[in-house]
Amino acid sequence: MINFFSKYKFIFYLYNLILIFLYLFPGSFVGCHFYDNCKYDPQLTPDFIISSNHLYAFFILSYIGHLTFYKSSQFLLINTYLISLSLVLEILHIFIPERAFQFTDLIGNFVGVLIVIILFYFFKNEKFKN
Repeated sequence: MINFFSKYKFIFYLYNLILIFLYLFPGSFVGCHFYDNCKYDPQLTPDFIISSNHLYAFFILSYIGHLTFYKSSQFLLINTYLISLSLVLEILHIFIPERAFQFTDLIGNFVGVLIVIILFYFFKNEKFKN
């Protein structure tokens, strides 16, 4: 499975483009096209302290990114990119009409990335110990 992702980086890049488009779309793209209401943002699961949609989106992006760039020399680069992307996309919500910057969304982005970073960090260290 890891070879599949490292050979075909287009999956990672395509998911990036889709995520960036959804983040920068004024209003809710899913709400506009499926519910005929651009202000309605459907929830996969209820939010608790952080935004669950943002957590899921960045967890998937981070997981695919870490599988794609699994080499140890690229570990720091992919982590920096994912954390920067999560911060920049949420800050851009300040300037996009029908969007709003929210700390719960930003924390959801960071938590999604951090869970994958921690998992891959421990799995990499376990692989080298054996």
